[in-house]
Amino acid sequence: MRIALAQLYPKLGDLSGNLQTHLDLMHQAAAQGAELVVFPELSLTGYYLRDLMVEVATPTNGAVFQQLCAVSRELKLDVMVGFVEPDRRGQFYIAAAYISLGEIQHVHRKVYLPTYAMFDDARFFAYGDQLRAFDTRFGRMGMLICEDFWHISTSYVLWADGADLLLLHSASPGRGLSQGAALETSRWVNRLLETMGALYTVPVVHCNRVGFEDGQIFWGGSSMVDPDGHWLLQGPSFDEALLIQDLDLQQTQRSRRQAMLLRDERPDLTLRELQRIMTADPQKSFGPLPPKP
Repeated sequence: MRIALAQLYPKLGDLSGNLQTHLDLMHQAAAQGAELVVFPELSLTGYYLRDLMVEVATPTNGAVFQQLCAVSRELKLDVMVGFVEPDRRGQFYIAAAYISLGEIQHVHRKVYLPTYAMFDDARFFAYGDQLRAFDTRFGRMGMLICEDFWHISTSYVLWADGADLLLLHSASPGRGLSQGAALETSRWVNRLLETMGALYTVPVVHCNRVGFEDGQIFWGGSSMVDPDGHWLLQGPSFDEALLIQDLDLQQTQRSRRQAMLLRDERPDLTLRELQRIMTADPQKSFGPLPPKP
């Protein structure tokens, strides 16, 4: 399959303008033969929304998704987009939607909301409470949003649920200086992606945004690794780009014949030991649990 990573600079709170950018990039990607376009976290709205979340909240049955689905159908294209999802009780979620050939196949709500340093997610958004892999025309996939994939439990659950391709997107501000041109944040993320690809023997696709908001710079560097943890693509830092990469879906099977990690995994053991730990003292090893949605 051919994948496009839309490393863009969404304008904060400009839902209509960002939507038009999405539609334009979908046409550009399709013209280059792409079958899936991955956009960054909150690509339709920008990241530091705070109280703006109410104004840009986008129900999946509304006009914005009708346009996205129409172009997806027209171009025979799958798309992963980031948006603010409202629910019927007035809560708001950082969410990712997967659209295939004009139909919304899956929505993932961000389950880990960073609220430290420059991050305020949990002050404004509700926690997602599900991790589900889902079937697509290219195989079974899983989606994670930024802070989600820093926690080993999330990708592990999706892998155990049958995901053979991980789609990750983020609005990651740059932090830390390094000896090279890239910020230290990129080194942390790249090491994480390599590890995920090799341990789970799955391709890992990551799309990060660029630009400035609220005094923060977003570093880009969108990338892909193969099921052996080798780099297929590394995008530029700080600049907008539409990155195109072919992915060999058969490589996963070849990689798993060499590394029998999936065959030998013991989720029953993991579940039993976690139940033991949590039963003994839920706060002994972990921080406070998030409020239930």
